[in-house]
Amino acid sequence: MKNLLTDIAGVTVGHADDARLASGVTAVIFDQPAVAAIDVRGGGPGTREGALLDLANTVERVDAFALAGGSAFGLEAGGGIQAWLAEQGRGFVVRGAVIPIVPGAILFDLLNGGDKAWGRFSHYRDLGYAAAANAGADFALGSVGAGCGATTANFKGGLGSASAITAGGVKVAALAAVNAVGSVTIGDGPWFWAAPFEIDGEYGGRGWPSSFTPDMLKLRMKGGAAANAAENTTIAVLVTDAALTKVQAKRLAMIAQTGFARAIYPVHAPLDGDVVFTAATGEKPIDPVVGLTELGMIAANVMARAIARGVYEATALPFEGALPAWKDRFA
Repeated sequence: MKNLLTDIAGVTVGHADDARLASGVTAVIFDQPAVAAIDVRGGGPGTREGALLDLANTVERVDAFALAGGSAFGLEAGGGIQAWLAEQGRGFVVRGAVIPIVPGAILFDLLNGGDKAWGRFSHYRDLGYAAAANAGADFALGSVGAGCGATTANFKGGLGSASAITAGGVKVAALAAVNAVGSVTIGDGPWFWAAPFEIDGEYGGRGWPSSFTPDMLKLRMKGGAAANAAENTTIAVLVTDAALTKVQAKRLAMIAQTGFARAIYPVHAPLDGDVVFTAATGEKPIDPVVGLTELGMIAANVMARAIARGVYEATALPFEGALPAWKDRFA
């Protein structure tokens, strides 16, 4: 176990980003189509193929997920990943046509100091293609891929990942690009809200403060009074090797959203576009009640850990006035 999304067999992850742009794309690629679902809790989401994952609709499996910066421009990243998959002959077959299925979600990083004057067409389709081509078992965390330009209320955001195994041997792993309107840390200190779920000091081992003060619990919001509904979002992918139906994958996504609540304060606001995609590779049978409940419990913990790691591993952007990274202050 590498404590990464790729601890699930048959899953690879790739990044592509542009330092001048201060933005990027992360591709999650499945060796074989995986059963998938989506759960949206934020008030300002931006998604691609989200309706396809509705339980009432026909297609149950996906070939990849696209996570990107760039706000609505970043939705083009899915087209780049789709192009790469098409070259591999991957996709949903309709007689002679092969259509790669690539749902995606975006976060807002257009005001982080990077050069967004890209002309007629944005870079995100090309970045999506490059991210898919770069996909492998090992991948970086922090200010890379979709987390390249991410920020939170008080520290640089980034991309994090974590994994775990249930008592019954079912694996579950998460990947999150953390660009929340709120804070992943408690007050102005080094403590993470997700501290109770930390394993082996993966985000600094600081635990919780000895007590909580009113100042720690006050609202800290990116942009303050000037905050805009389009400026935030945490987007995540959760994958398990359990055998799940589309309905069960949806339930798992809903439970995993509690990991957002354990790691971000405040969360699921009108100012966020929080989205969780879930996918199941179908290797291991699971009890539909007790087994799914246990899996969801651990999945929420894993999600909280992935979010904390995204901030812990981030590095500050090289622009005047950029937010510090957690390690700049507390490492």
